[in-house]
Amino acid sequence: MEAKRVLLPVNGDDSDEESLWLACNLVRETKGKIYALYVIEVARQLPLDSDVSSETAKGEEVLQRIEKLGKKYHVDVHAEILQAREAGPAVVQEAVERQVGTIVVGIPYKRRYGAFSLGRTVPFILKNSPCPVLLWRGDPQ
Repeated sequence: MEAKRVLLPVNGDDSDEESLWLACNLVRETKGKIYALYVIEVARQLPLDSDVSSETAKGEEVLQRIEKLGKKYHVDVHAEILQAREAGPAVVQEAVERQVGTIVVGIPYKRRYGAFSLGRTVPFILKNSPCPVLLWRGDPQ
């Protein structure tokens, strides 16, 4: 499978590196681009454009690491921070606007109430994505 444009939502956990590696392998042959996206979820009681300095700093740090790894893999990575109410709709909207061919999502192996959980964001992306979605699940702890 090859792609010209890949959207890579990242959040700073260990699965980011593995999902970046997967995305790099998808675009390497086509010399395509990876759009790394860090979404800051803003609480409903705050204005959407609120100053969330600590989250912005974390997002910049995560995206700098992703861009550095992209250079190591010889792939063009464009990074962006986006503020939204929820990450899932923001990722899907970004995929539509950028006309990506694939979304690569990495998630750690998380348990909620004793069972594996995808959380809220991943099911929304899987259900509403306009393109194929590749899911990279981390190793169980």
